[in-house]
Amino acid sequence: MIRHLFYIFKMEPGRVRKSIALELLHHLFIAVPTGFLLLIIQELFSGHASEKRLYIYVTIMAVMLTGQLWISVKTMVGSNTMTYALSTRLRIQLGMHLQRLSMGTFKQRDPGDLAAVVLQDVANFELIFGHTIGNMAGAVFATGILSVFLLFTDWRLALVLLAALPLCYVMISISNYLIVQQGKTHVAARNDTGARFLEYVQGIRHIKSFGMTGSRFSTLEQALNNFRRASIRTEAIPGPFVLTTGMILELFFLGMLSLAVVYLTQGTLSVATMITFLIIGYRLYEPVKIVLVDYVILRYMNISLERVIELLKTPVQDAGNRQVPMQFNISFENVTFAYRDHKNLLENISFEVPECSMVALAGPSGSGKTTVTSLIARFWDTNGGAIRIGGINVRDMAPTDVYALISEVFQDVYLFDDSIYNNIRFGRMSATEAEILEAAEAALVLDFALELPDGIHSTVGEGGNKLSGGQKQRISIARALLKNAPVVLLDEATASLDPENELYIQEAIRQLVKGKTVVVIAHKLATIRDADMILVLNNGKIEERGQHDSLLKNNGLYSRLWNTQQATNGWKIA
Repeated sequence: MIRHLFYIFKMEPGRVRKSIALELLHHLFIAVPTGFLLLIIQELFSGHASEKRLYIYVTIMAVMLTGQLWISVKTMVGSNTMTYALSTRLRIQLGMHLQRLSMGTFKQRDPGDLAAVVLQDVANFELIFGHTIGNMAGAVFATGILSVFLLFTDWRLALVLLAALPLCYVMISISNYLIVQQGKTHVAARNDTGARFLEYVQGIRHIKSFGMTGSRFSTLEQALNNFRRASIRTEAIPGPFVLTTGMILELFFLGMLSLAVVYLTQGTLSVATMITFLIIGYRLYEPVKIVLVDYVILRYMNISLERVIELLKTPVQDAGNRQVPMQFNISFENVTFAYRDHKNLLENISFEVPECSMVALAGPSGSGKTTVTSLIARFWDTNGGAIRIGGINVRDMAPTDVYALISEVFQDVYLFDDSIYNNIRFGRMSATEAEILEAAEAALVLDFALELPDGIHSTVGEGGNKLSGGQKQRISIARALLKNAPVVLLDEATASLDPENELYIQEAIRQLVKGKTVVVIAHKLATIRDADMILVLNNGKIEERGQHDSLLKNNGLYSRLWNTQQATNGWKIA
């Protein structure tokens, strides 16, 4: 746990040191007046009390209490400033780290789990640093000061009180172990509940259409029940040990009182000392009780901290030697690829895409077409072989440099909950308004945007839910036109559109691919008849390659796919 805390401390070391110093000073101002209270008691029972000394002690206590008020304000402000500075830095660092991870990481982890790390686990971290750490540091410091006062007053009674602490440590250690075990289960149940609820909301249309709402959607109900049980166990199982620790403290205080009565009757203890231990001795345990409660919370929160640090330490894609190509031909050299723990999706694939040419990928579903385009964009790294752009291995290029060379237009378009204008501008943030409008006009976006209430500045909704599929595609193409990257990856954007929108999109795509190196995934084979090269993939291998006419003459897989599509063109619902 300490190792995790220091890992976070390094982000804002100056603020952390200042905050801890203020916390210690604050608790010093709390503890020292207790010592002067002890001196006042001793003075009153000395038999020759000095009024001057009593006034001095009271004056010092008043000054300390006034200083305590001032320092407490400084401590609260400093603590919260440090906490939210750290959490902001942590969230930004997590966001930047996520950008550098391969797509394989996102494929392995549930999106709800990643969101929980950035939002809920960092929020738990805020609680640790905003309250718990300061309370614990101050409590330990205050206990040390009070212990010194009591040892100087009567070491025998002080040792009785301090003897409870080792037993408390044993109880805390047991509860700590239980919290760690139950806490991991609780966090997993929390994340699963969040993921299932997100799934429920996103799929509500289908859930309703199949009558699976409410308790009939058993996946969400089961996740909620698991979360309820995990929450109860996390609270209930360590609880008896925490209560036992409180009882141990009370028993040792009673034991100290019993021994004090014996010493008093034997004449080896003064009344003043006994009163001192009655008042201050019980206060010795107050910081311990704070530590007891906060330590239990801290151990649970440490699970969140572990998850944050685990994500930050997830290996990123190698940035290579930061080489940048001057030409934009693409070559695959004996490329083999598989997702983790899966069979090979591509096996010894080799082909060349000359600069400013179009190569089409055809083949049945699951043959590896999308995987090829993902590897070109370096969303994943190959398991074997090499992919080169302009003769440079993409592994020797930073992922951001690869992304800068590529524009993508896929069927599944994602738009941000912003204006049409800003969604196009996302292609190149430095673009001028004239350049953005030019791209919008070339992609035929203005044809529909100008009819909206706010024109091109109309909002599109989350994921573009206020627009039709064809309208979203045009914005996606405008974004790619604005980026003007030399390589275009095109997942045939017209495959699921109506005939009218298809004409608009095809015209916009023609503007996009002029003078570019293009790799297109073909769904309708008629759209790739003019491609410079067609690669026919099947089971992760290139089964055929050539131009449209020659592939038809081969009577192979491409010919069968073509004939099937031609036959289905006349299908209709009877």
